[in-house]
Amino acid sequence: MKKSLIWQLIIAFILAIVTGLIFGDKMQVVQPLGDLFLRLIQFIIAPLVLATLVVGVTSTNNVKKLGRLGGKTVVFYLFTSMLAITLGLVAGKVFSPGSGIDVSLEGQEAPEPNETEGVVQTILNIIPENPFEALTSGNMLQIIFFALFIGIAITLVGEKAKPVQQFFDGFAEVMYKITSMVMVTVPIGVFGLLAPVVGEYGAEVLLPLLKLILAMMAACILQIFVVYALLVKQFGKMSPVRFFKGIFPAFTVAFSTSSSSGTLPVTLKNTQENLGVSKETSTFVLPLGATINMDGTALYVGLCSMFIAQYFGADLSLSQMTTVVLIGTLASIGTAGVPGAGLIMLTMALSAVNLPLAGIALVGGIDRILDMMRTSVNVTGDAVASVVVDASENNKT
Repeated sequence: MKKSLIWQLIIAFILAIVTGLIFGDKMQVVQPLGDLFLRLIQFIIAPLVLATLVVGVTSTNNVKKLGRLGGKTVVFYLFTSMLAITLGLVAGKVFSPGSGIDVSLEGQEAPEPNETEGVVQTILNIIPENPFEALTSGNMLQIIFFALFIGIAITLVGEKAKPVQQFFDGFAEVMYKITSMVMVTVPIGVFGLLAPVVGEYGAEVLLPLLKLILAMMAACILQIFVVYALLVKQFGKMSPVRFFKGIFPAFTVAFSTSSSSGTLPVTLKNTQENLGVSKETSTFVLPLGATINMDGTALYVGLCSMFIAQYFGADLSLSQMTTVVLIGTLASIGTAGVPGAGLIMLTMALSAVNLPLAGIALVGGIDRILDMMRTSVNVTGDAVASVVVDASENNKT
């Protein structure tokens, strides 16, 4: 990774914050730069995931090994999500962000999160009725399902399917090159996305809920620089400094876009080129993580559940907190990696412990700020998983 890109991103970050605070809503004028970057990212996601995942599956040449890889990945994601939501509850207990705040719910409407379709329907929806429709709509779980089956079938067919495998190998290389071209625009995209957000919110909007923002920030820092650093060093056999330096571009894109799926092309490039994770592992672990691994969102659910309980003067019992942990961990599997998805999980958690759903309106005003932080954790967690799983596979072989 070029050092110049890191400095360009740091400069873009500083410029976005400074100009946003100075010019306020006027910074909406640079929003098209951010929209352009998002379009570029979105246009490469579906073909990139399809091509790289097929290549990742076929490169294993072993269906049993693929099952082992999948098992490790899912277990790791569930484990880190459970840690994250527990950390969120602890942060809520320590900071008590909902105690004594002077914010009225009058005139505020709770955001309307889309309802989930239930566990059975969510599982059925993974199977595409039309795989080409899944590609055009960008349905990530269905694309992953389609790619997995193509890869497995190529492996089982063997020699006769070599031309198809070679096609996807070449297609994947083309998509990597396009991703490299898009990466040049990352600093511009970060500035175009971040400056309008800073300008829209400003300091005065954030002050009443500053305690909640600080609690979220502290919990995210602990999750990234303590939990993830230990996992990377202990199980990934990698220096945390190298890891954080290598994943920094993906982290900044995640923070700016609030989309795990939208950051996927950058995460793939960073983990392969900067962290040395094999394409075989990264192309399987990362697309799956962008869809089902929501550590930051789980952390947010734990913290905000505690915040809303404190605002209404309720005291969550141990059994209620355990329920929040279980609901948040399991719900992360079926929640999409798109902006605002955390509200769905928060609604499920509040319903499970009988807290007023009107409390969502309290965090609705600053949800974009919290979303930026939790998405950064989501993406970093995906990268940690790719490093840890890859290290375990190397030891296995």
